Amino acid sequence: MKMNRRNFLVQGTTVVGLAIPGKDFKCIADPSQDDDQERPDSVEANVLPEEFMEPAYVRTETSGDIRSWFIGNGLIERTLRFSSPHGLYTESFRNKVSGTNFLQEVLPGSTGPEFVFQVDSEYFTGAGGGPPANFDLVGFHVLDLSTSGKALEIRLKGSRKPLEVSVFYAVYRGHPVVRKWMTIRNRGNRTIRLSHMAFEALNLMSAWPDEEILRVYYGVLPRELFYTGRVEDMAITQMSPRTHEGFIVMNEAPGWMKRTEMNGWGRSIRVMCDTDLFPFERRVAPGKVYTTPKSSMAFFREGSPAFDPQWMMPSYTSKILMRKGALYKPPWIYNTWEPFQRTINERIAGDVMAVAGRMGFDIFTIDDGWQAEYGENAVNLSAFPHGLGEIQRAATRNKMRLGLWVPLAAISTHAEVYRKHPEWACRDARGRLKLSRTEAGMSVVMCLATPYREAAARRISELISRYDLAYVKIDLTTVFNAYGEAPGCYASGHFHKTWAESLGRIYEGIRYVTDQIYQEHPDVLLDLTFELWGQKQIIDYGLLDTGDLDWMSNVNDAAVTSAGPRQARTLLYQRSLAIPVEAMLIGNLRATTASIEERFATAIGSAPLLLGDLRQLTPSQVKWYAEKIAWFKGLRRNIPINESFFPLGDWSQPKCTTWDGFARLSRVGEGLIVIFKNESKVREVNVRIRTFPVGEFEVKSVMTGDSLGRFSGQQLRSGVVLPVPAQLQVQILEVRQS
Repeated sequence: MKMNRRNFLVQGTTVVGLAIPGKDFKCIADPSQDDDQERPDSVEANVLPEEFMEPAYVRTETSGDIRSWFIGNGLIERTLRFSSPHGLYTESFRNKVSGTNFLQEVLPGSTGPEFVFQVDSEYFTGAGGGPPANFDLVGFHVLDLSTSGKALEIRLKGSRKPLEVSVFYAVYRGHPVVRKWMTIRNRGNRTIRLSHMAFEALNLMSAWPDEEILRVYYGVLPRELFYTGRVEDMAITQMSPRTHEGFIVMNEAPGWMKRTEMNGWGRSIRVMCDTDLFPFERRVAPGKVYTTPKSSMAFFREGSPAFDPQWMMPSYTSKILMRKGALYKPPWIYNTWEPFQRTINERIAGDVMAVAGRMGFDIFTIDDGWQAEYGENAVNLSAFPHGLGEIQRAATRNKMRLGLWVPLAAISTHAEVYRKHPEWACRDARGRLKLSRTEAGMSVVMCLATPYREAAARRISELISRYDLAYVKIDLTTVFNAYGEAPGCYASGHFHKTWAESLGRIYEGIRYVTDQIYQEHPDVLLDLTFELWGQKQIIDYGLLDTGDLDWMSNVNDAAVTSAGPRQARTLLYQRSLAIPVEAMLIGNLRATTASIEERFATAIGSAPLLLGDLRQLTPSQVKWYAEKIAWFKGLRRNIPINESFFPLGDWSQPKCTTWDGFARLSRVGEGLIVIFKNESKVREVNVRIRTFPVGEFEVKSVMTGDSLGRFSGQQLRSGVVLPVPAQLQVQILEVRQS
């Protein structure tokens, strides 16, 4: 079927494409920009209409030698087909609300190869590799998922190679997303080498290439269409500027292992493991199975209540991709690192803990300095002469639980595990011991593709049991040092055959450790820091699949002129579309640096975390914090504000001269709005949230206790002027149905 601009994305004789009435409106990267243009959809309900909430389904049919599967829900449907000449391919990928089919063509094989990988020196694809096809169909299986979802497993076997491949597709009720992954089993009698792994490969388009808009770097930075996504491109958006309809390509490979190819100048997509900087390589022994990372393909349409990305993405990522899921409520975490660093001791911890308890913190975390040696659980008795047992009991008396910092792979050469098993350490390309600079000096880096991972899991699990830990901050170098040391391991005798294979195996070693810990302690919160994941300020879907939280940065906040909360909000806003904000721990905002109102207001935008010497706070400041923290806990307990995140004002690069802010709302429109005046001296701001639900809402200032009035959803969609009194630098507003 030939395409032209008039019948682009035509299916059969019915136009299901992009000729939708209505004027253009603003792009995904500027959700707060004011304009008077119409949205392509009007907001008709406070929640998703019932027809959009059709349960997830998998349906199948057979016609001759063609087997078809339909996987979807009320919002989305992906149609898959298998035929002997063509193999496995996606026949359509459809937004059911608008009717748009995003595939370029409907001819078998022209929609993309479905998947691609290399075995030794030979390439295999799902479709387009024949005839005959690379694979024969063995069967399929439908699975029920605990998250109101369905999964389809399509089982294939190699037609000329002893391989078994299962391709999995998952869909969840209420989310316009299809998730995908694969397993590859070696049925031969010799080890095979996998490389060049693309676990999603389709020809998708949101518009003609001369019109498409591409955004990378957490889905917010404009770039050219022909683009290679790397470590910080776990979400790439492609959109039509005419209809503001498009899709988000989500790569769940961990850290540096991800690569997303946006090829053909807007015509082709491959969601992959990397091939060059951190090349994927995996040897699979006879009878063994390799499981790929996952990908998600999410459809959106700006201004639509069902598909607007500021609703759709936070809801999907927080409910489906976060390990703790929709019921998770973030605790308030205090951490001792700033200003005490490694000078923390029993007396300081006890004094600060008493203040933290009065303020309403839930977890009191002792960072680096409590341990005698990196890599051991023995306590530094010069700093904590009575051990940590009394600290743990003091936390309980102050209505908190204890958290601890632990290094995972960077440990002391005096640690027993290294002295007994030096062969488990990483080696560099010259065969020298791999060392990493830490606050305790040079530490050896142990390879997590060795039995060391079992010892590390036991060490951390024992700590959790001994001190009833609610939270563990797992830190320091593993696969790659974020400050410039070379990646991977060249040692022989490890689970990896080569340096390239060590890269993915080490990330999998982190996952092995956390899986072992969760088996024994399912409720513990595991924080995998940016240093552990190998890149400054990194957070991605592979990390969310491995742990709960990410200590994402160490923003300096020692003085009012330090980088402080404005830079913390830059990190937050730029990641908020792609990543659930309650997985982000943004250190090191100090509860004691002026203004405390700005620190608190910034903290409630993500996973709430504060540091600082709390003994410096005045009684009135402690009381202020206690009241505000109690207010936020009550709000978050009763309102699912994880269902959206809207950056406001001059958000893409917050400045001292203009205002910025954010809104966190439930699907029915309740939640909070935060406004940071900075040095703009504005007395009022125009707040507009284009997809605010229908209804009547009261807006009340948490800072003054005053009601600012009642507004309709239509008014909040069009924009309302809200005051920021001269005495306030920050305005925090609670929004409730009236």
